[in-house]
Amino acid sequence: MILKKIFVVWFFSLLIIFLVGFLIGKTKNEEHYGEEIVRKNFNYKYINPILECNSDISLNSKLTPIKESIESIINQEVSKKNITFASIYYRDLNNGPWFGINEKEYFSPASLIKVPILIAYLKKAETDPSLLQKKLTVSDNPETGNNIQNIKPSVATVVKQEYTIEKLLEEMIIYSDNNAYNTLAENLTGDEIMKVYQDLDVDISKAFENPNGNIITVKNYASFFRILYNGSYLNNEMSEKALKLLNQVEYKDALVAGVPKDIMVSHKFGERKYLDTNEIQFHDCGIVYFPKKPYLLCVMTKTTQNANKAINFIKEISQVVYRSQNKQ
Repeated sequence: MILKKIFVVWFFSLLIIFLVGFLIGKTKNEEHYGEEIVRKNFNYKYINPILECNSDISLNSKLTPIKESIESIINQEVSKKNITFASIYYRDLNNGPWFGINEKEYFSPASLIKVPILIAYLKKAETDPSLLQKKLTVSDNPETGNNIQNIKPSVATVVKQEYTIEKLLEEMIIYSDNNAYNTLAENLTGDEIMKVYQDLDVDISKAFENPNGNIITVKNYASFFRILYNGSYLNNEMSEKALKLLNQVEYKDALVAGVPKDIMVSHKFGERKYLDTNEIQFHDCGIVYFPKKPYLLCVMTKTTQNANKAINFIKEISQVVYRSQNKQ
């Protein structure tokens, strides 16, 4: 009888210890949700390289209010017919939690495609630094050159004039110069371009069916900015170089307009109009360097109105996200 009582006491003691340990562990996990990323300060301005990283971390409950606010704005803008569709991708670059809205919808990347070209050249330059000083002659492509751009570069390359690859990269990114892009793309092989997408596991298989169609999702495209910030594909120096260029992008009317002027933003915008349907797509994607809480925000839109409607929508989304950071 005594042994039975001892066993019962022992059993319940173990049970209590287990339950207490479980509750403590659960609370600890909830408090530190998403903090599986380990980084080290390397004194870089634009990147924060990852040392260790857990698998993809999904929506944190703290992000639910901002997601719901954005969904409400999207519904309002669609009902007003200012836009017909929008996709959003947000990621906390410190801890990893993210959320997406319509993140599986496909869009035309338009000028966003200039970022993987930048990455391809900087990857090659890691093993051949002299590459960036090699000169190329700007090609003449009237059907895809600067003349077709609605938002034209304020500083443009001159057709048939020589520029170093480094200068062409600057023109392509800072001013979104199509002539520079065409020249750089023509001097890469198809395999060199595809390697960037394949290495980063970005699916653009739809491009083989229709290169000018809807071929990439907002979540997939955001991968380019994630790998630059994390220093996980290009080396640290080249990742820093890329984001520094993207921070100098001349265009300031969408994502950048939604945050205070003293906040750094490394981003790229893209625009495309389909003449057969009158559909306009306008996108802006980048890293907002909120003090001690940098985040990645990508917005892709479709509209049948004018690009300004989409631009103002992206600005509003950017404002909402920025203001939410102090509440998290």
